[in-house]
Amino acid sequence: MKTKVCVIQDSPIFFDKSKTLEKTEKLTAKYAKEGCDLIIFPESFIPGYPRGFSFGAKVGYRTEEGRKLYQDYYDNSFDIQGDELTKLEKLSKKNNIYIIIGVTEKEDHSGSLYCSMLYISPDNGLLGVHRKIKPTGIERLVWSEGSGDTLVTYNTKIGKLGGLICWENYMPLARMSMYSKGVEIYIAPTADARKEWTSTMIHIALEGRCYVIGSNQYFTKSMYPEKYQHLVSDEPENICDGGSIIVSPLGKVIEGPLFGSNGALIAVLDMNEIIPSKLDFDVIGHYSRDDIFKLKVIDQPNIMNEPSD
Repeated sequence: MKTKVCVIQDSPIFFDKSKTLEKTEKLTAKYAKEGCDLIIFPESFIPGYPRGFSFGAKVGYRTEEGRKLYQDYYDNSFDIQGDELTKLEKLSKKNNIYIIIGVTEKEDHSGSLYCSMLYISPDNGLLGVHRKIKPTGIERLVWSEGSGDTLVTYNTKIGKLGGLICWENYMPLARMSMYSKGVEIYIAPTADARKEWTSTMIHIALEGRCYVIGSNQYFTKSMYPEKYQHLVSDEPENICDGGSIIVSPLGKVIEGPLFGSNGALIAVLDMNEIIPSKLDFDVIGHYSRDDIFKLKVIDQPNIMNEPSD
């Protein structure tokens, strides 16, 4: 089986959920016409990763301006009970393409936000959501922690899908929770534009013997709306340089890394290459030592088989 994937490296219409959804629709339709089976968007593509923002917070101190900024972020965040999910499900079905997209997610019964990854099927709509289990650094101020029940993998007609968000990928046990479910297409949306991130993506492919897809935004300071420019005055113009990449189960870079511009990476993944790659290393098979090591992940669901048509 072969799966044609498209990795989006682009910028949202920052803090504007409606316009970013419109952009998402245009990009999805464009690459669906090129025969892609799966399209992947970066971390918090909706409504944007708030790089450089402090939200007016210091230890023991908050500002009214920071609280108002959080309100803006909350208002433009993604509600999976709302119309925005319906739009993405219809988009997926209309274009017959799987969509995996990073969003900042809100719950209508609370004021908390999550850094989430949505899995959407053209046949069955929303398959599920992964919420980042450990926001990094100051991200913890605006994003809550996800639970083990969102460490999800899906057995679909294009392959077993799973993955982690940004620096979750530096958590060895979190990675093992994905490998233990036999993930074949490992999705890693990120905001990390360092060249070192390329090494991380290659390592995960070699370790998990799976295809690894890293998707990042390309974002410049001038893309921020005027009302936010004063918050990032000390930031460089290239505020996020990208680095999206596609890696094979043997750690070979298939496409990318793409730095310094918007764009898309497209590749055909041959799923028949996964089993042969495990001849000499299978992290959950012959190269494991279950007599020594035990992995227990609280509340992680089993692989979810996508319902048949």
